[in-house]
Amino acid sequence: MTVTPADAAKRGGPSAIAQLKERAKHIAHDVLSPVVRGLAGLGIKADHLTWLGLALGVAAGVAFFDGQSQLAAGLLLLGGVCDILDGELARRSGVTSRFGAFLDSTLDRLSEAAVLVGIAGFGVRNLETLAFEPERVVREIQSGLDPVSWVVLVLLAMLSLVGSFMVSYTRARAEGLGLECKVGWFERPERLVLLMLAGAIHRFWALAGALLLLTVFSIATAVQRMVHVWKNTRGAGRD
Repeated sequence: MTVTPADAAKRGGPSAIAQLKERAKHIAHDVLSPVVRGLAGLGIKADHLTWLGLALGVAAGVAFFDGQSQLAAGLLLLGGVCDILDGELARRSGVTSRFGAFLDSTLDRLSEAAVLVGIAGFGVRNLETLAFEPERVVREIQSGLDPVSWVVLVLLAMLSLVGSFMVSYTRARAEGLGLECKVGWFERPERLVLLMLAGAIHRFWALAGALLLLTVFSIATAVQRMVHVWKNTRGAGRD
């Protein structure tokens, strides 16, 4: 019997998006399984990959700042692979720990912040250049790029940073209260994919559009989690 997304929702089962994400996760783990075995054989530990992921995230931020968005996209891809491998390697090695999970989440936040700050810095850098090169201002306006566009890009990068942190914070705070809070589909993997695509396209409109979507969907996910916690506390008479 075929179960539609609506049926799944009515029965309290996972949504179609959640099922798709879970399927993609399993495929990625299956593909990378030989790599995990090889890394374990070389004595590489999960924490090494966690720190490498941070280094790649910072490098991606620097690349965005320097206007090399395609290089940044490649670095983000490698960082995403490290993010998958560290958890798998920890489980395979049997050395999972609460501190390891804490370190992984903390460094992920730093990595994402480095990327978004790098994009904001790219916007500020271009604004500074325009202030000293009036002829470039004319060229950009003629090509349809108003100087205000760079201001918008910087603001969107900062709002994206707030949104991404709110997604993580709402879940962490809920779990700190003893509540499960895995609702909302726009999490770190989706944010990384969006930024990778924008970087690979290497166009202003792609980067600005990605930041706008990241802001809107991140804030929507944070709101979803706030509503979820309300329903399971005050809405359920538990407060």
